[in-house]
Amino acid sequence: MDQKRLLAAIAISIGILLVFDVYNRANRPDIVAPAPQASAPASPAGAPAATAGVPQPAGQAPGDSLTAATDAALPPPARVAVENARVQGSISARGLQLDMLTLRDYNETVEPGSPLVRLLNPRGRTDGYFAQWGWTAADGRTRVPDINTDWRVAGGPLAPNQPVVFEWDNGQGQVFEAEMRLDPNYMLSVVQRVRNTAAEAVTVLPWARIRRERTPQIAGFFILHEGYVGVLDGRLTEVTYDAGKKEATTRRGPAFEGESAGGWAGFTDKYWLTALMPQDPATRLRHSFRHISDNGVDRWQADIALPAPQSVAPGATGELSSRLFAGAKEVLLLDAYRNTLSIQDFDKAIDFGWFYFITKPFFYGIDWLFKFTGNFGIAILIFTFALKLAFLPLANKAYSSMAGMKVLGPKMTELRERHKDDPQQLQREMMALYKAEKINPASGCLPILLQIPVFFALYKVLFVTIEMRHAPFFGWILDLSAPDPTNLFNLFGLIPFDPPAFFHLPAWALIMGVTMFFQQKLNPQPPDPVQAKIFQWMPVIFTFMLASFPAGLVIYWSWNNLLSMAQQWWIMRKHEAKKAAKA
Repeated sequence: MDQKRLLAAIAISIGILLVFDVYNRANRPDIVAPAPQASAPASPAGAPAATAGVPQPAGQAPGDSLTAATDAALPPPARVAVENARVQGSISARGLQLDMLTLRDYNETVEPGSPLVRLLNPRGRTDGYFAQWGWTAADGRTRVPDINTDWRVAGGPLAPNQPVVFEWDNGQGQVFEAEMRLDPNYMLSVVQRVRNTAAEAVTVLPWARIRRERTPQIAGFFILHEGYVGVLDGRLTEVTYDAGKKEATTRRGPAFEGESAGGWAGFTDKYWLTALMPQDPATRLRHSFRHISDNGVDRWQADIALPAPQSVAPGATGELSSRLFAGAKEVLLLDAYRNTLSIQDFDKAIDFGWFYFITKPFFYGIDWLFKFTGNFGIAILIFTFALKLAFLPLANKAYSSMAGMKVLGPKMTELRERHKDDPQQLQREMMALYKAEKINPASGCLPILLQIPVFFALYKVLFVTIEMRHAPFFGWILDLSAPDPTNLFNLFGLIPFDPPAFFHLPAWALIMGVTMFFQQKLNPQPPDPVQAKIFQWMPVIFTFMLASFPAGLVIYWSWNNLLSMAQQWWIMRKHEAKKAAKA
């Protein structure tokens, strides 16, 4: 019975890892470091049909698809440079669009000379991805700026402590303004104003939107959310592109729509985020996620607007103050924005998953160690050693039980031979033996069960945090978040042959398999021959399964095996000495 429990625990562990492996191999585009998700494919403008009762941002009418032809006949727009120590790009004064943004701190690959990650691109490109600010004429008569409006610019470049003001006079007595400020990182603050100098009131609706002109190439892992994400009224909202398309088709309108005081929402990739939010956490806004099918091309939009249009009296000014985050999902930076700007749960833009309460503290611990060691791989090794120390009393009890089981091996074999025709009597005799020797065979499962949440948490840290992206270890490991690029089947690069993904068997996976094999030799062998054979094949199974996992995780597993072997060897020696002393 107890061996069956142990076998069940092992089977569950293997099953979970197999699920990981199936999804990893099926969806991973390559064995080497994955390409950044920054430059999402997209295409020219399209627009959602208006939803009844919901004011639609200007530039979203069906005629918006004609602007590409119109743009070709216009001279190039004026541009305002956007720059700080972390980003460089520009805002188009035509249409008031932030449509060029490059991240100075991140390269596309680990190769020397690799280009910087480009997050935003103009709408006319196939990878169009941009942010825009505008108004809707809710009264149906006020002339508002559109996609081809050329704004007058005061100031520039846009940099920290150097705001820029865009202004446009509609010739009917209304002056539209957008004042923009950039912080030292990835946050842009925008105040939209309309000053009414006419004799009559006007009714307009200010809005802001993030637009993707095609569905981006996603990582495709079921444990990672990519698509629309936000925290609205304190609740995390996640909608994938597939689910958004289905929901928009069913509803014949926005895929998602809701009001919230404060909060934030936008598009998340594996490492990058664009999100809109109010400057004042008390401001209520309507958030929408839209899918638009334009000539067979899927386009996407996340927008914010006031819940109702503004009526601006003569001599008055109406305004909307919002923020745009466009950059890397750095844990400590998102934490800082959450705390200093009161952006609720902004750190949840990083998909830490179900084990959030474990994963995030793990990240903090590893990141703290990294600051001392300068190497995330070393930090992981030290962190694993610290975990071993924390679980030492529990693990000692489990390993002591396993050591006792190994000593009882000959007696159990004798009982099996004696009662091979009477399974019930055999079970009673074995239970009596365990009781007499004060051994709990089920406690041997504990080390394996304890590793499961730790494994998942570390997997998440390595997989979703940008701090691990392109983080080197030693030797050939240039990116701990990517699989080990070496392969046994081409003799680790000596043979000019690129094996299929299924035959990827890297060096660190082999090291892990060897450590697991020797660790298994320290464990008591199951008395049942079938179970014993299954256990013998486990190192081979795990070697192939972990081959496609991030190198950092395989290094952790190998190091954990070595520590477990040392601990188990010490406990067994101690147990044998204790038995000898009694004899």
